[in-house]
Amino acid sequence: MRKSRFGLLVGLATAVSAFAAIGAPAASDVVGYVYVNDNTTGVNTVAGFDRRADGTLTPIPGSPFADGGAGTGHATASQGALQLSADGRYLLAVDAGSAQISVLRIRPDGSLQIADTVSSNGVNPVSIAVHDDLVYVANADPASPNYTGFRLNPGGHLRAIAGSTVSLPAGSQPGDVLFNGDGAKLVGARVASSLIDSFTVGDDGLLTAAPGSPFAAQGTGPFGSEFSPTNPAQLFVSNAHNGPGNGSVSAFNDAADGSLSSIGTSPFPDLQTAPCWIEISHDGQYLFTVNTAVSTISRYSIAANGTLTLLGSTTLNNPSGRVPEDARLSPDGSTLWVVDAGADAVSALSVNGGTLTELPSSPTPGPAGAAPSGIVVT
Repeated sequence: MRKSRFGLLVGLATAVSAFAAIGAPAASDVVGYVYVNDNTTGVNTVAGFDRRADGTLTPIPGSPFADGGAGTGHATASQGALQLSADGRYLLAVDAGSAQISVLRIRPDGSLQIADTVSSNGVNPVSIAVHDDLVYVANADPASPNYTGFRLNPGGHLRAIAGSTVSLPAGSQPGDVLFNGDGAKLVGARVASSLIDSFTVGDDGLLTAAPGSPFAAQGTGPFGSEFSPTNPAQLFVSNAHNGPGNGSVSAFNDAADGSLSSIGTSPFPDLQTAPCWIEISHDGQYLFTVNTAVSTISRYSIAANGTLTLLGSTTLNNPSGRVPEDARLSPDGSTLWVVDAGADAVSALSVNGGTLTELPSSPTPGPAGAAPSGIVVT
C-alpha cells in the first residue's frame, strides 16, 4: 500500500512538472543590446536591437526611441556620437541638429527612456567622451568649435562644469574626443587642421593643455582615436585623408604631462583609403580600423611597445554603398559591430584574434530615414 501511494505521488509530481515545463515560456536567448544614433532630422532617435549569441539582431519593441533632440539627417564625421555611461545605466547621444546632448535611461528590457536633454554649450556636437561621472563633448561648429565638460549624476542628469570650455580655432573640425583608461588624460583630433589636442584632467574635471599641445598629426585628417585598453599611455589615431591607398594609423606614447611622442616607425600604413574609425580588442593585442571609402576593415597586431603590424584587410560583403563608420566590439570581444551609414544598416563580423569574418545574417537594416552615426554594444 505504501509503495503504491508513493508511486502515485511520484507520477503526479512528474506530470505537474511536465505540464509546468510545457506551459513555461522559453528562456530568452538575448545576450545584450546594440544601439545606434540615427541622427534623424526633426526628432532624433536611437535605434535599439536585441543581440543574440549567433550575432543576429532584431529591433527592440518600440524602437527607434526618440531622444529629445534633433539630428542633421546626414552622417556625422566623428567617432563617439553615442556612448554608454560608466555604470551602464544610460546612453549619451549627440543631437547635432539642435546643439544638444541627450541622456537615455536603459530599461531592463533594453528599451530607452529620455532622462535629460541639455545644451551642448556649442554648435554641432559630434563626439562624447565618458569617464566615471565626467563627460566631455566636442562641438564642431566651423566658426566656434570647442570641447566642453559636464558631470552626469546618478539620476541621469547632465550639469555643465563652469570654466570647462576649451575654445579651438575656427575651422578646426574636431572629430573625436576621448579619455584614456584611467581618466587622467583627454585627447581630441582636429580633422580639418590635422592636429591633436592633448590634456591632463584635474580632480575638478578641468583640462590643462600638455606642453606642446596641439601636436602635429602624422598624416592628413586625423580622425578616429583609441587608447589601448591595457596601457593607458598608448594612443592610436587614424589618418583618413592621405589619399587613395595611402591611409595609415599613428601610434603615440602619452606621457604623464600629456605630451605625445611617436612610437617606433609610426605612422603605420594600412594600404587602404580613408581609415576613419578605430576599435581595439579588449586584450589590447589587435587594432581594427574601418576604411570608409572602400568598405574594408584593416587588421593590425599590437606589440607590447605599441608598434603595429598590418595583418591584412577584410572586405565587407556587397561593399557598394555600405559606407562603414563607427565600430564597437561586443563585451566578450567575439563580434565586431559596424555602422553602415550609406546602407542604413549594422554589420556584424566574428572576431578570432586578428581575423574577421562577416556573419551570414549581416547586415541588419536600421529604421527608415536614419543617417546612423555612433554605436554602443552591451
